[in-house]
Amino acid sequence: MIPEADILIVGGGLGGVAAALAACRAGCSVVMTEETDWIGGQLTSQAVPPDEHPWVEQFGVTATYRQLREGIRTYYRQWYPLRAEARAVPELNPGAGRVSKLCHEPRVALAVLEGMLAPHRAAGRLTVLTEHRPVAAESDNDAVRSVTVRDLRDGTRRTLTARYVLDATETGELLHLAGVEHATGAESRAEFDEPHAPETAQPLNQQGITVCFALSHHEGEDHTIDRPADYAFWRDYRPAFWPGPLLGFQAPDPRTLEPVGRTLRPNPDIDPLAVTADQSADAGDKELWGFRRILARGMHAPGAFDSDITLVNWPLNDYWLKPCIGEETEALKGARQLSLSLLYWLQTEAPRPDGGTGFPGLRLRPDVTGTADGLAKSAYVRESRRIKAVTTVTEHDVAIDLVGPYGGTRHGDSVGVGGYRIDLHPSTGGDSYIDIGSVPFEIPLGALLPRRVRNLLPAGKNIGTTHITNGCYRLHPVEWNVGEVAGALAGYCLAENVEPHQVQSEEKRFEDFGRLLDREGVQRHWPDIRGY
Repeated sequence: MIPEADILIVGGGLGGVAAALAACRAGCSVVMTEETDWIGGQLTSQAVPPDEHPWVEQFGVTATYRQLREGIRTYYRQWYPLRAEARAVPELNPGAGRVSKLCHEPRVALAVLEGMLAPHRAAGRLTVLTEHRPVAAESDNDAVRSVTVRDLRDGTRRTLTARYVLDATETGELLHLAGVEHATGAESRAEFDEPHAPETAQPLNQQGITVCFALSHHEGEDHTIDRPADYAFWRDYRPAFWPGPLLGFQAPDPRTLEPVGRTLRPNPDIDPLAVTADQSADAGDKELWGFRRILARGMHAPGAFDSDITLVNWPLNDYWLKPCIGEETEALKGARQLSLSLLYWLQTEAPRPDGGTGFPGLRLRPDVTGTADGLAKSAYVRESRRIKAVTTVTEHDVAIDLVGPYGGTRHGDSVGVGGYRIDLHPSTGGDSYIDIGSVPFEIPLGALLPRRVRNLLPAGKNIGTTHITNGCYRLHPVEWNVGEVAGALAGYCLAENVEPHQVQSEEKRFEDFGRLLDREGVQRHWPDIRGY
């Protein structure tokens, strides 16, 4: 029997976990549901190493997000056979990947996240229901009264109630079920006067999704998978905005759209400690093996590992033929077939640096992703449903061409910070990359408030951004920041017997909540730095 909770969090990704931690710190009883059997979302079940801003080691994240990052490093130092030189590096990058200063395996993040939640579960404040998906919600008088979830193992349905409900799902699923006003896809240019918005609204124009997978390479071995059912289609598929077949090493540069060659060199003989990761200087995606490498064998004692492990989330396996929101089943099926087809192409037909073709030694790693087939448990979903918010963040708030390198909107109700280029991947509407320089930004509390509903809060990528600004607000540390604030806000409102909209609109009330965030280590403003 699951008792009524103070706060129900639907979705156990990064935002959901951060929300649960904040709500439990506030002394609230919390129930958190999660569709897969792993909490952690992007970092774990989606198998996506963190995308972060260049200043992440110094500032620009919450204290608990920093605790997560340092916990991951501590895990490697404690349990892995690191070389002495690697163990001594304060800013250890376990995989020496170029996409992030902290590339690591999904299971390590899972272990650290579980550890962070463990005291609250032991104290009885937190109940976690994995493999539960929301299927219905009841609302009246501008409030969500209950949420029904289905146990994916046996079909059992449970109706959960709480005074506050947080939507931390990957697609903003609860917004739809509860009838909360929201947007999908691209807004029209007229709505917010964004230069990169289309002339007319395109609700089904959504960023592509990616089904990631992990690979190691074992020269002289043959790990070729069975030919995927849709391989012929994907082998011949040539997007109109692509310089050649999608399954090929020529792809657009996201920032210039010029054709650029990618290379694949498994297990290169370079010291991983010499690798730097700074996307403001170099996106790092031209050499595919090292782009999202999550284990570097050269970081460890000789002979400990016979191969690196790399994570395949490349331009070659972004899927955009069907929108995930609207045609989820077909989109997920197509994305899985694309990723399997990419792997088969790599194993059998991809050009090698020595002039040959195919890398049959590439081995799918189901042990890394925790699945039977070796693909990630969930697709990496870049774009969610987004609430119609009290405050909507637009291109005019963050685009460097509009505000200048030191510009950007300063929000009087800021509850956090983030920084990343506006990075939109090819979309279901036929758009190529939209990649725009941006400035370090603030997260306004108004972007977490639905215009009408009083007791539901977004706790992830479903805040009040647009199709365009979602491109820089969707990354790991911002999702965590949003979730942490949503959990803290719900706890504060319960303790003070006020509603979220009052906290945002009443100056003294917001000052009080802001001081709480400050004490919890939520950075709400940037020092003087410039965008990229």
